[in-house]
Order: sequence, then structure tokens, then C-alpha cells
Amino acid sequence: MTKLLTVFGATGVQGGSVIRAVLADPLGIEVEAADIDSRPSFAKAVKGTDTLFLVTLPNFVTGAAPGTEIKHGKHVADAAVAAGVQHLVFSSLINVTEASSGRLPLVAHFDRKANIEKYIRSQDIPATFIQPGYYMTNFTNLQLLRKGDDGSYTLAGPTNTNTAKLPLFYPDADMGKYFVAVARNPEELRGKQIRAAADYYTPAQIMAEFQEVTVKTGRYVQLDQDVYRSFIPPPIAQELLENELLCEDPGYFAGGSFAEGHELLAKVGLAPTTWKDFLRASKDTFA
Repeated sequence: MTKLLTVFGATGVQGGSVIRAVLADPLGIEVEAADIDSRPSFAKAVKGTDTLFLVTLPNFVTGAAPGTEIKHGKHVADAAVAAGVQHLVFSSLINVTEASSGRLPLVAHFDRKANIEKYIRSQDIPATFIQPGYYMTNFTNLQLLRKGDDGSYTLAGPTNTNTAKLPLFYPDADMGKYFVAVARNPEELRGKQIRAAADYYTPAQIMAEFQEVTVKTGRYVQLDQDVYRSFIPPPIAQELLENELLCEDPGYFAGGSFAEGHELLAKVGLAPTTWKDFLRASKDTFA
């Protein structure tokens, strides 16, 4: 019997990855897309749903009023409970304010997802929480790796080149992989948090592998925090600064391991995309 999968954020990076992975995998699931801004739309979409994938977008991405992301997450969770959804898979993150003991209180796009996760856990619905790492695509799409007039590349950030640890994750391909692995083991993974990334990489490692794969000269430059903020639109400058500082202390996932996630992928014959894999596939970007 075919099962119904409802995907929120199907036109985005994570949701699109889930759909592609499901269509390429013999899970026997029919896909239904839904509009997270339309309660009647998603209430109708979740009817009869077996598995639901939910990703919420930060307010600074959507331009929505503060609190909209949490409202979206709670409304979908409520609809899923009412519809009797058998498994909700939510793209979540840690609560940075709590993990940093209040030192980093403004990483709202993490804290909001943690609050949605907390709400989902309070409801009567089986759920699993995939926590995606630092997007590898940030280095290309956001041009974090900048090419100079001499052809060399510079990565600049506010953290130390050897102590910051970025959990690199390729969302376009790998969110779908993790979803497939989770969807095949819903009972075993009920209530679990699955950290999703290839590994932790220091800025020094990122640039060393960049040079090895692309055969381009590259370096990392540590910036003063005020200088780093000056390159970012003021409304989100402090939030993104604290997001970077998180990678140094207490850690993007507060030091959590990727072992369980990697083992889940291996069980279904999959593996995470490494930084070198991503660079090889993106070599034309750095031509």
C-alpha cells in the first residue's frame, strides 16, 4: 500500500532534497506539497498523511514579522496531530541561548527551531528531529570564499582558524539522505535528534582541502568582530556574528557527535557528502 508523504518547504533546499531522495528510493511514498502560509491548504494536505517533513524558514529570510516561524511550526504540528500523522520529521537546531548559558542570546533562527521542537515534543505525535549542519553551499552561494585580483581565495571570519569547528553539510543532496534513513526506522528513532553533517572542520582544514582539490591558493583571515559585523546588514549582523562564534564555543551542536547519523545512512547504503566531494563537484565555480 502506498504511503503519503507531505513536505513543507518543497520548493526550498531541504524540502527539495527530501523529495528528490524519496523519488529515487523505493520507499513507496506518494508526495504531497503544501503551503505553510495557508492553514486551509496545509490542513487539507496533511489529511491521510503517514509521514510529514517540516522545515521552517527564519524570519530574516522570509521577511516575516517576528514570531512567524514559531507560529508556522506550531500550526503545522497541530494539524499533524489532528490528522493522526504517524511520523513527523522536523528540521531542528539547538537552543543556543541555553547551550551558551546566555552568552550568545541572539541566534534566533536556532532558538526558534528549538522552541518548535519543544512544542512538538509536548504533543501526542511520533517525531524525529534532524539537525542540519553548516551549509557547504554558503561558501559558493554567499561567496564566503572570495577571489582576489591575483586569483587567490580568502575566507574571512571572526573565529580562530584552528579552534572553530564547522559541521559541514551539503543540504541539496544530504537532507534527503538523512530523511530516507529516518523514514525507514520511524519506531527506532522516535524522539531522537539526528545531527547531520559530514564532520567538524576548522577554518584551517577547510582552506587546506580547498587548496588541495582546486589547486588554488587560499588563506583564512580572522577578523575583528566589529569588522565582521560591518559586512552584514545591520538587522542581522549580531545574529550572524553569534552564529559564527557558536562554532568556537560551545560548539555548533554543543560538541555533539555525528556517529549515529552516519550509521543510519550506512544502513541504507548512503554516506554524507564530504567537503572534498563538494569541492570536486564545484570546481567550475573556482575556475
